[in-house]
Amino acid sequence: MDEVLGNMSLRKRLALLGAVSMIPLIIVAAYLIGALQSYSYAYDAIVSNMAVANQYNLKFKESVDENLYKIVVSGVSFDEISSDPELVDPYDALHDIRKSFSELEANTQDLESRNWLNNLLRNVNTLELRIGDIQRNLSDGSHYDANIHMLNDNVYILTELIQDDIQYYLYYQTRIMERMKTELQMRVRYFVVFVALLLSFIVGILLMIVIHISRSITVPVENLGHVAKEISLGNFQARADCTSKDEISALGERINEMAESLEKMMQKIRDDEKKMRHAELRLLQEQINPHFLYNTMDTIIWLIEGRKLDEAEDMLVSLSNFFRLVLSHGHEYISIQEEEQHIRSYLEIQKFRYHDILEYEISMDPKLYEYRILKMTLQPLVENALYHGIKNKRELGMIRITGQLRNEDILFKVTDDGIGMDEATLEKLRIAITKPCKDTDSGFGMANVNERIRMNFGPEYGLTLDSSSGGGTMVTVRIPKERINDGTTEENGESS
Repeated sequence: MDEVLGNMSLRKRLALLGAVSMIPLIIVAAYLIGALQSYSYAYDAIVSNMAVANQYNLKFKESVDENLYKIVVSGVSFDEISSDPELVDPYDALHDIRKSFSELEANTQDLESRNWLNNLLRNVNTLELRIGDIQRNLSDGSHYDANIHMLNDNVYILTELIQDDIQYYLYYQTRIMERMKTELQMRVRYFVVFVALLLSFIVGILLMIVIHISRSITVPVENLGHVAKEISLGNFQARADCTSKDEISALGERINEMAESLEKMMQKIRDDEKKMRHAELRLLQEQINPHFLYNTMDTIIWLIEGRKLDEAEDMLVSLSNFFRLVLSHGHEYISIQEEEQHIRSYLEIQKFRYHDILEYEISMDPKLYEYRILKMTLQPLVENALYHGIKNKRELGMIRITGQLRNEDILFKVTDDGIGMDEATLEKLRIAITKPCKDTDSGFGMANVNERIRMNFGPEYGLTLDSSSGGGTMVTVRIPKERINDGTTEENGESS
């Protein structure tokens, strides 16, 4: 039924509900009206018949007996009756009663009633013969005694029998009315029971249909509400079920079109933001610390003035290598071997300036050289170890950089034995590097590196910090294994 209702419009569903609820009631009402009308017609016919019969029951015998007695006593012939206003022609009375009861006999279905009507009509015919005898006697000359005897022994008995026939007819008609009343009461009881059962059945069917129709309306509406809520919460991939062919499905299609448009729009915004953020991070990463450049150039000048030309040459070579790797032809990814050369050039330059407090050690597994890394991932960490760990120690310190494979990942560790930091400062720094670098007040370099790694490789990669006050600091970098020849297209259109 759900499939059938799903293919119907809301208007047709409501029409179906109205039809299911009204048609059975109309049928029951029509049957009730027809039954009542049938009983009403039968009852009216019986009442009409009884009224006719009762009219003759009250007056016929008295009228016929009285008129015939007056005729016999007065000796008036039947031809002279019309001239006497007090006399009525008995043949008129016979004609009227025969006509009326013949019609009743034709309309009466009850056998007993018809039998008494047939008796009545035969008695009327016999009475007519006896009245004919009296008429002939009067025509032949009085015959008073014979006529009186005829009245007493025939006419009065026949009118009495006719009256009895009428009363029996009324009796049986009354019984018919009683039977009709009883039958009607019984039928009414049966009808009430039938209607109660029918209404129970109709209510049950109607309830099922109402439940299905209401579910076919409320469930899709609730689903639309859920989809709309999901969209409002930012889940633009939520879609409404539009398998039905009703108005709600049409509304769902519009919502799906809106969600698809919003999804495309938001994806474009995210892509644009990601491109802008990539550009910002690359710009920030590739900015050259002017103090580092100034100090390096001052050191080179000092070496030249001191006639330490070989050392000045080595420093210039290191500085040249450093900037060559910083630029790297605009590539965002370089090989791990190139990154190692980058930090080595940086440390060689810094070693000239901080030769009395800086020692370093770089230990990379040669197997790593076939994999790639985001440019300038390790250099900011090394710089941070020098300026915030070793330099503040004000005595000889060691920076160690290691790299090794671990399953499908590559782990780098930048460790210093500088002043370290207490637990509160460490926790603050851990929180700071998880934020976008533009939103952090401390650990800017590490936040930049961490954000770039997560943006390019996913949130499961990045930096972890360990430190203790006076015990140095260790920064662990975790990135996935990606070979140099993977052919990943950079944002500037070049491949690494």
